[in-house]
Amino acid sequence: MAHITVDGTVLEVKEGALLIEELLVHKINIPHFCYHPALGKDGNCRMCMVEIEGQKRPQIACDTPIIEGMIVRTKGANIDRVKRSILELELINHPIDCPICDQAGECSLQNYYMDVGLYESRLSTPKVRGEKHVDLGANVVLDQERCVLCTRCVRFTKNITKTNELGVLSRADHSVISTFPGSKLTNPYAMNVVDLCPVGALTSKDFRFQQRVWFLNTKEAICDHCGRGCSIFVDHHKEKYKDEMIYRYRPRLNETINGYFICDAGRLSYTKENENQAFHALIRGKMSEYEYAEGKLLRLLKRHLGKTLFLLSSNLSLEEMVRVQKLSKLYEIALNAYEPERYDATFGDDFLKCNDRSANARALPLLGIDTTKEGLENALEKAELVVLIGRSDAKIIKEMRYTRNTVILCSSCEVTCKEVELVLPIASHTRRDGSFINVDGYIQYSACAIQSEHGHKTLLTLLAAILGDTIFTCKEVWDAELFFYEVLKGITFASLKTTPKIAL
Repeated sequence: MAHITVDGTVLEVKEGALLIEELLVHKINIPHFCYHPALGKDGNCRMCMVEIEGQKRPQIACDTPIIEGMIVRTKGANIDRVKRSILELELINHPIDCPICDQAGECSLQNYYMDVGLYESRLSTPKVRGEKHVDLGANVVLDQERCVLCTRCVRFTKNITKTNELGVLSRADHSVISTFPGSKLTNPYAMNVVDLCPVGALTSKDFRFQQRVWFLNTKEAICDHCGRGCSIFVDHHKEKYKDEMIYRYRPRLNETINGYFICDAGRLSYTKENENQAFHALIRGKMSEYEYAEGKLLRLLKRHLGKTLFLLSSNLSLEEMVRVQKLSKLYEIALNAYEPERYDATFGDDFLKCNDRSANARALPLLGIDTTKEGLENALEKAELVVLIGRSDAKIIKEMRYTRNTVILCSSCEVTCKEVELVLPIASHTRRDGSFINVDGYIQYSACAIQSEHGHKTLLTLLAAILGDTIFTCKEVWDAELFFYEVLKGITFASLKTTPKIAL
């Protein structure tokens, strides 16, 4: 460790680390475009200039290693004048289109401009024009006029995905970001360049002109598109007279799981959360009131006591699985989670995506829940009622020649046939919270719980009604039941913030 003085304050920092890294760690505002923690330094934007005592001229903080006793000034007449001049260069050819720019409200250039106060232009020559609405591929749109040439996107495709689709073409003030001739952005992580772009040059074709960012509410969640369980932000908004809508997923920094990035497939999976939210409870294919259908479920369980099978989804949360398991033990209900379709050999890669498309399959063997086809076949021979929980793939039991009563509890379902006794909607992934064990054994808590517009109850609420207790929340499940499991020994609900890992 070393001790340096920044704007008169002594800080203890890592000796040899880049100055900008430690300034950002200590919440010191230092403007920057090209530097990014996942991409490292580049030194081309010059925005992170600071004064260092003993140096003849200002230095860029992104390429300055820390030494003991360094005295740094990020504020002052001289350094402020330098920053204003650099920012003025960035703005010379920048279009004044903030009112129609998707990045407005979360734009670094906009923020720095407001901090510095360059409200009058001194430009006397025409701005250099660039191409607008350039389709780079993979849902990414480029506005060349807005680009500040930080090269974050170029370095992402070079160093992270190693696909090298992007580069800087032409020279001087005609330099532009573009794909190489005859190529398009095609890598499965391409939309991360939209998050990396500090201005509105790269925008998402999916989110473009859909919603203003200052209207959006943000919740923390876990992506359920595959077993990696990437940490994400869920941006949602409810317009007047409309249902609550999710407008985008964004990566949330988690050094243990996904770093700063998520795959495009997971990013766009929010659409399934907006679909089928208005579907109703069905009894023998006919719409029913939710409360009546809930009562029907209780009556069916009592009628077939001891001859019922619960067929679970591997996307259920840890808390939901434990509560279902308690119910099955209490009323001698068979339990199985055979789900062959959760594996997709074409999906995984060596970065973030994995072939296991379930969110919580790792929890099933740890809790002692059978996942074998043979176990399902044996249970079906004795069952008079099969309840699919969190899934609607009734074709699996139909292929095994099961023809008796079937109940489906799921968040989205296309089953409307009269052969199904009951379809009862439950809250979807982003409309309930829960804990999930990812493919590497890390436990994460997904806190997102957007209010359901159509009265769909969470599975925990339904289970509490059946069990006749008052355990409705994830914390209550952890406090009351999860400590019994040896594999979770020493892990508490509060400790989930640290992303603990369990032995697999």
